[in-house]
Amino acid sequence: MAAAERAALPLEDQVALARQEILAGDGRSAIKRLMALIEASTFTPVLHYWLSAAYGAAGDEQKQRETLRTAQAYHGLQVIKDGGGDLIQFQQDPAYAARMGDLFYSNKMVACASLAYGRAAAQPGASPQLMLSYGLSLQHQGLMEDAARVFEVIAETYPTASIHEFLLVACMYTEGGVERHAREARRWAARYAPPLDPASLSFANEPHADRRLRIGYVTMSFTGTQVRQFIRPVLESHDPEAVEIYLYSADGASEADLPAAKIQSIGKLSDADAAALIKADGIDVLVDLWGHAAGSRLPMFALKPAPVQVSWMNYVQTTGMTAMDYVIHCESIDQPGKQALFTEKVWMLGTVHSPFRPHVRMEPTPTPALRNGYITFGSFNNPCKLSDQTIQGWAGVLKASPGSKLILKYGYFADPILQNATCARFAAFGADPDRIEFRGHTADYLREYGDVDLALDPSPCPGGTTTWDALACGVPVLSLRGGDFYARIGLPCLYALGLDDLLAESWDDYVRLSRELTQDVAALDALRRRVRAAFDVSPVRDEIGFTRQLEETYRQMFQSWCSSRSAG
Repeated sequence: MAAAERAALPLEDQVALARQEILAGDGRSAIKRLMALIEASTFTPVLHYWLSAAYGAAGDEQKQRETLRTAQAYHGLQVIKDGGGDLIQFQQDPAYAARMGDLFYSNKMVACASLAYGRAAAQPGASPQLMLSYGLSLQHQGLMEDAARVFEVIAETYPTASIHEFLLVACMYTEGGVERHAREARRWAARYAPPLDPASLSFANEPHADRRLRIGYVTMSFTGTQVRQFIRPVLESHDPEAVEIYLYSADGASEADLPAAKIQSIGKLSDADAAALIKADGIDVLVDLWGHAAGSRLPMFALKPAPVQVSWMNYVQTTGMTAMDYVIHCESIDQPGKQALFTEKVWMLGTVHSPFRPHVRMEPTPTPALRNGYITFGSFNNPCKLSDQTIQGWAGVLKASPGSKLILKYGYFADPILQNATCARFAAFGADPDRIEFRGHTADYLREYGDVDLALDPSPCPGGTTTWDALACGVPVLSLRGGDFYARIGLPCLYALGLDDLLAESWDDYVRLSRELTQDVAALDALRRRVRAAFDVSPVRDEIGFTRQLEETYRQMFQSWCSSRSAG
């Protein structure tokens, strides 16, 4: 077909030609075609999405990002208009835009929400809550640098410990995340959790480690957050003759059906009052399970209510606080030079970081390729973990397995703008977006693991609970050995189950393994059975054995304090 004939084709056919060029890696030709179409139809979002992909295919990352933002802006205005919104009022009335943002956000349409919040936040006097919502709406799309910049502005404009912590969490998902987080955590601690003068500290705790120790756990909620599947097995397995357990949460009355322990509500207490309560309880070892996530009580730990203080479970990064004595890691995420990133002493516990008890477990299912006739890859991770290198790697996985599909499932994927933006990112690396299926929130999400042949772990921010859920259901998970300790948090899952053959050393190796693991469907089905059986007998299911090891760790930590006190 001659160039003149191609130029005369209808818009839909022209887009199809541009699509073919992009997927074939010819970004330059697609750019010329799409730019000509945009001159005649500026506000058509699909053209800008494909133009973004074309720039990506051509290697122009800056233009790719700029064009993708344009596509999202046009698409967002279209969504607002189609939903009955008043575009003139949206442009002129910040309060109206903020209400639109709240409406979108509550419906998990985070990309639409960020457009509305961005419009409202551009006006002077934006409230901290509006700015936080804006930052979170960006974060939930995976726009981590944008989110971090917003949180940085809020942290300087409204300097409070809780607001600054949003920046800390965002830093974890940015380029050079572990180093950036370590610096920011120290800055946070210097502002909001400076160490007390050691001479001012006094404890009435009996300095003998061979007695029954009082262990206190602190988190926002023991039953209403993701920590429940990890902490409950420990609470039920603690030896009551060896330790006495105290639980401190925001609302103790809401913590139903927990094992025997003294439960205290500290949600309405100031840091000083909460610390006084804990000190009055005579806690020997106080363990934070929540870290810098929203609802944190880390400033309370700065008041040193217990002689030994430990960070564990939900937060593997440093707290930045010298008042926190230890952070618990497992051996497989070790990395040379890691200790320098921590103000705490890193305590290596063993094979796994914690036990894991599936909340609900689906019945064993054959690998779905047996009934589908094609391979289905899947990831149920938060979009904030889908880094550019992850998108490129997974695009390679799709291209290496013709006819395969990829399920991306998370509540925020209900957003049509996020869907289109994600498709454009995959297309930039030559992966056909028609092979991607988006799924939002469902009540029985575990059952949907039955639709996945091979789960894909993102990097450098791997999955956590989602990885354990997949393995518990028998779904093999392909993971990448990352370059830092946080990028390696998927390793304990595989090592604990003896699944080292699912661990890739590089992205090229990752693509190669994905192809080899899925070429033989019968072998893939056998692997599925192997994964489930391995989970059942793995160290992560040895709840009592792990808890005894943890109790001994607490005892050694407390003994170290006793010895330092005697030496002093």
